[in-house]
Amino acid sequence: MIIVTTIDELLEVTSSLKGSIGFVPTMGALHEGHLSLIKKARSENDSVVVSIFVNPTQFLEGEDLDAYPRKEQADRKICELAGVDILFMPTVDMMYEKDELNIIAPAIRGFILEGTKRAGHFDGMLQIVMKLLNLIAYNKPSNFCAYFGKKDAQQLVLITQMVKNYFINVQIVPCDIVRDSDGLALSSRNVYLSTEERIKALSLSRSLKRATELVMQKEFNTQIIREEMKKVLSEVDIEYVALVNREFEQIDIVELGNTIILVAGRVGTTRLIDNLWI
Repeated sequence: MIIVTTIDELLEVTSSLKGSIGFVPTMGALHEGHLSLIKKARSENDSVVVSIFVNPTQFLEGEDLDAYPRKEQADRKICELAGVDILFMPTVDMMYEKDELNIIAPAIRGFILEGTKRAGHFDGMLQIVMKLLNLIAYNKPSNFCAYFGKKDAQQLVLITQMVKNYFINVQIVPCDIVRDSDGLALSSRNVYLSTEERIKALSLSRSLKRATELVMQKEFNTQIIREEMKKVLSEVDIEYVALVNREFEQIDIVELGNTIILVAGRVGTTRLIDNLWI
């Protein structure tokens, strides 16, 4: 595995890659969820590139940028054992200038749900993802895939839209959510949970399980499903429970094959999200 820490190094090493490239952008503190993306990229491509960069522009004032878990040594080892070919670990100064162009999230889909509570978050996320995609694609105009988890469903939809709107030559590959043995969706922020808080956090996945039960019983009314989910979430400080279609438009009736059920809330001081694609 080659570890590169500058843009010039990255462009130099990617210029020699042959065949297809699978790219997995991360913010580090890698867990089994990230590893599943890397493994999928490894199985489908000739070369795998992983980036680790804690992007400051997608953290809002008062959020956990400074406290965000950083496990550089462990992350390097995980990438090496997973068969990553290139690990890109840039600094903030390399990725951003003092006065540069900005990307603005779409006016509707970028400012609902996650965008409502975290105004500006998607602007920063899209900005860094575009930069990273352009860097990896710089010497590779074709056979380029980028892998993103479905857990950040709204992020995934917006990245897919950005790639389409800006004609970026990359295939976005959605990957299923990975869960711990108790059902909790894997997240770097799970380390913040105490034992008691983790038990409470399991209600997020249980609420989605309840939604699944209702749909299997042919209950498609989204208001009824929402209310039933909220009952399960009684110990969580709920931010939202939403049922939308794949375009992130609110729906009144579940559309099989075209619905995402999303939940977000706080357990203690830790903010968690989860979802279910139906």
